[in-house]
Amino acid sequence: MLARVEVDARGVAVLTLARSDKHNALSAALIADLHAAATQLDQDPAVRVVVLAAEGPTFCAGGDLGWMREQIAADAATRRAGAESIAAMLGALNGLSKPLIGRVQGNAFGGGVGMCCVCDVVVAVDGAQFGLTETKLGLIPATIGPYVIARMGEAAARRVFMSSRRFDAAEAQTLGIVAKVVAPDDLDMAIEAEVAPYLDCAPGAVAAAKALAQRLGGNIDADAVAHSIDALIAQWEGDEAPEGIAAFFEKRKPRWAS
Repeated sequence: MLARVEVDARGVAVLTLARSDKHNALSAALIADLHAAATQLDQDPAVRVVVLAAEGPTFCAGGDLGWMREQIAADAATRRAGAESIAAMLGALNGLSKPLIGRVQGNAFGGGVGMCCVCDVVVAVDGAQFGLTETKLGLIPATIGPYVIARMGEAAARRVFMSSRRFDAAEAQTLGIVAKVVAPDDLDMAIEAEVAPYLDCAPGAVAAAKALAQRLGGNIDADAVAHSIDALIAQWEGDEAPEGIAAFFEKRKPRWAS
């Protein structure tokens, strides 16, 4: 399993991205495991809080480019199924009826930023780097887009949505991606401080309050998700994504790079 679930006696679940050899890049298998885990945790009445964590030095490097290259080469039905699988996984995590706390111990790029934006609160170490790096590769932050925009707001998102520039944890905090920035040695203590209050709350009331917050905040609708899927497929079917991904694997600059 590339997404590991551990639940303690208190009902605190840790959902861990366990593909550290590939910087926890989102492959088809990891996407499927995350979706299945989110569904399982949502339905388990013993689980009261979920912590989203990752193994290794990187939280999540984004979409697996080998998998994306396969989608580009595939037929239309396969491409659509691939794009829908990412959207469904993100939707399952975002719609989790339990509090979802992000434990960001390292860099988060592309889809890794999207994973942060489906969490209710994110605590990151002060050395972490972030970035919506898709456009450098001829891609766009498509299926993560609804969650990124909902978290940051359009004005803030436009500072980082198109440029692929990296930014530090302090800027991620100003953008709303991260709630708290702590020293690496303080990360576990900070996560526990986020978890503990929920254990004194009525689980049903917590779930209802989260659902209400999402509804009052303009919950992401099916049209937005469908549009994000279509946007990703359109980019895969264009000429820039194949060039950007080929350049990455060939260790050269794409044709548009200065």
